[in-house]
Amino acid sequence: MEIPAINLKAIVLVHWLLTVWGCMAWLPTSFAWGNFGVLAVGVWAIAHRDSIDAVLMFLIGLAVTILTDIIHFGIYYSLSELASEKGRDVFRFSAGMAILSLLLKPASCFFVYQMYRERGGDYNVNFGDSVSSLSCRGGRVFVGFPSMSRKREAYQSIDPQQDASTSTANPFNQAQDTKTVRAY
Repeated sequence: MEIPAINLKAIVLVHWLLTVWGCMAWLPTSFAWGNFGVLAVGVWAIAHRDSIDAVLMFLIGLAVTILTDIIHFGIYYSLSELASEKGRDVFRFSAGMAILSLLLKPASCFFVYQMYRERGGDYNVNFGDSVSSLSCRGGRVFVGFPSMSRKREAYQSIDPQQDASTSTANPFNQAQDTKTVRAY
């Protein structure tokens, strides 16, 4: 099954509109600053079509605003009791649009992640094998932390000593460096 192509512009536009409507009645300015800041990064991702970093920052921002939106709703939703009869309709509309935006964010994260992969980005989360991630020493259990890394198999080595299949000729007549580099 093929994943449908969703335009990044459509994602930013829909979330911008829902955020504007969500900020009409009851949410604090921190909600607006957080969401509009992430949408500004989305505009950056639109403007720089080849930038992997812009899409990754937009993806991380969307994921973080899912958590902050939930916190905002939990803290500020009780303000509906203080609204007058006339303001309750505006509050309901505003709350509905903010909640709809929150519900659409996981799907948006999925599509933005697909765009990130299409642009060439690829991060792996490594939890390690069962032996190295969980170890017991002296009655204490040590848990390894997950790490994120890029796949490096596609890169060509520039170390002449590491790759034996490369030519031994030195095209730039530079002295061979025999320093050892320690990896930390």
